[in-house]
Amino acid sequence: MATTYDFIKQNKRRTMLLVLLFPILFALLTWGVFALIFFVIGGDPYATVSEFQATDQMAELNKLMMFVLPICWGLAMVWMAISYFTGDHIILNSVNAIPVTAYDQPEIYRLVENLCITRGLPPPKIYILNDNALNAFATGRDPEHASLALTKGIVKKLDRAELEGVIAHELAHIENRDIRLMLITVAGISFFTLAGEICFRMGLSRGRSRESGKANLLFFVLGVICLIYGYIIAPLLRLAVSRTREYQADATAALTTRNPRALASALKKISACPYVEDIQEHSSMAAMCIESPVGPLGMGLFGSLSGLMATHPPIEKRIQVLLEMDRGI
Repeated sequence: MATTYDFIKQNKRRTMLLVLLFPILFALLTWGVFALIFFVIGGDPYATVSEFQATDQMAELNKLMMFVLPICWGLAMVWMAISYFTGDHIILNSVNAIPVTAYDQPEIYRLVENLCITRGLPPPKIYILNDNALNAFATGRDPEHASLALTKGIVKKLDRAELEGVIAHELAHIENRDIRLMLITVAGISFFTLAGEICFRMGLSRGRSRESGKANLLFFVLGVICLIYGYIIAPLLRLAVSRTREYQADATAALTTRNPRALASALKKISACPYVEDIQEHSSMAAMCIESPVGPLGMGLFGSLSGLMATHPPIEKRIQVLLEMDRGI
């Protein structure tokens, strides 16, 4: 049977794999799109291309890639480094999370501290989202730099045992280093979607000279590539590494509290109202939460496409597994 240490090692490997796959797949996609433009769209499909012409076109393409890719990779790596060290603060600020103290929320602090002692974890910083929806997430790069965010609704509408199960679930994500994996993923997706929107708009601007027209075309194509990557390919990478995390965290929480039925009851209540208004414009954060906080109407055109690839297993199955655990405890 897999242990917590196995999950930690697995998530470290997956994090390194993501860091490698993000630039490699982006390079392949970029090269493929520009190759299509150079060899198909840019030429007469009925004309016979000599071997010399083909070699010349390939040289032009490779020359362009030697200019474009290092810039994209450099910017992406700088963004990833910034996100790694400050991404948790960026995420919490973007959803208007409010830090709370033991004086503000003594009951929550007691629950968190007791569970952290049980699991041998340092207590995370605690935040509240001013939203009546029921949801929670943890973020940070490691247990020593972790934060736990709970909505106002989940604090008010769950009883003590249910809230304890939810907190234990999020602490399991911290212990398993899921938070680091998701931080890298969210940083990668947000970089390429933001870069895509900027390049796309620059490409649509009007240029008076021939050179500015070429630059606009370059930005337009890069914008399309980044948007495709950020909204379709990167979420597929996220999907490949995230589907079993919730089951693992549920199981760890149930074993920690010795009360899987309470977590199952909490999940049932959460499933009725998980949509958090402040996260509607940050659909890449959905995988971080205990249940997807983004409704179909809040995801936009591209967000709906990525939303088809669910970040969480069906909550009914999670509840069923927990109830089976309850019979075995």
